[in-house]
Amino acid sequence: MLEVRSTAGIEHKGRTVTGYAAVYGSPADLGDFSETILPGAFDASLRDGQNIRALYHHQGAAILGSTRAQTLRLRSDAKGLAFELDLPNTTAGNDVLELVKRGDVAGCSFGFRLSPGGDAWEHRNGKPCRELRAVELIEVTLTADPAYGDTSVALRCAARLAFDANRAWLETVRC
Repeated sequence: MLEVRSTAGIEHKGRTVTGYAAVYGSPADLGDFSETILPGAFDASLRDGQNIRALYHHQGAAILGSTRAQTLRLRSDAKGLAFELDLPNTTAGNDVLELVKRGDVAGCSFGFRLSPGGDAWEHRNGKPCRELRAVELIEVTLTADPAYGDTSVALRCAARLAFDANRAWLETVRC
């Protein structure tokens, strides 16, 4: 099962877009439950060198880059999963660049599969809470509808924008 999460904030400089696809320790209210990503959750995916794609709104046909082509660069730091993405001179790439410049697309999302034993559940304040501890990262997506309000996407020269965490959403896709 592929799971999808969204976050907010994008920066750009020229055609390179930067931001955080995920922020560690920042809870997201996903409706029926809340979820927090722990540091190290993406480490195996980054270490194994698997190809991770950058997409627009999780659309496979709207590919914006990949780690294999080195047009998407990912790293885990103390804050979260940071990325740099060189947008292509394609219809999708040009559209996304314009939408980022205007502030219409200012969030990030990521698609993942849960690694065995990669999560833990507990109840806090009467609500189920999930911690993501180890996931197989499949894709990073630029989006207008982030679930994790603390993430960011921006053109390097633009200021970060604030987003309403109440617009958070969760989408689950069965493969």
